[in-house]
Amino acid sequence: MNGPARPASPAGQHLLLYDGVCGLCNRLIGFILPRDPNGVFHYAALQSPLGRSIVQRYGGDPEALETFYLVVNHHSDRPQILRRARAALFVLKTLGLPWSLPGVFGVLPDAVLNAAYDFVARRRYRIFGRYDTCLMPDPAYRQRFHDEVAPDAPEGALT
Repeated sequence: MNGPARPASPAGQHLLLYDGVCGLCNRLIGFILPRDPNGVFHYAALQSPLGRSIVQRYGGDPEALETFYLVVNHHSDRPQILRRARAALFVLKTLGLPWSLPGVFGVLPDAVLNAAYDFVARRRYRIFGRYDTCLMPDPAYRQRFHDEVAPDAPEGALT
């Protein structure tokens, strides 16, 4: 499974759902923002009404905050949901070189990729810390963060 091709996309084409109180997740968002000058990625915390509704709509548990989700082409009539390692690899691939180099690991089966993902996910609060509340983004990036309730979207499956 190679996933969707790298887009030549308008701003906000992909919606990244992340744990808003996780130190690692917040560092990841801080890493992506300056490397995404066209604003291809937009963001919603899993704890937000939008994040919760998307996760629930596609069969996930909105109370479980250990999964990183990416809604690829979220404005289209055929969005695709990626999670865990596949979502992370898609983000890196989309950022381009040199960040796309770990994409070579995409040839590995999901079981292997997600075992590595889960190893880090189980330890992320201990290693990177946890905030009491979701952090507010830098005002320069505020328009890329969403917390509204998701509009009705086509049905899909978590992949």
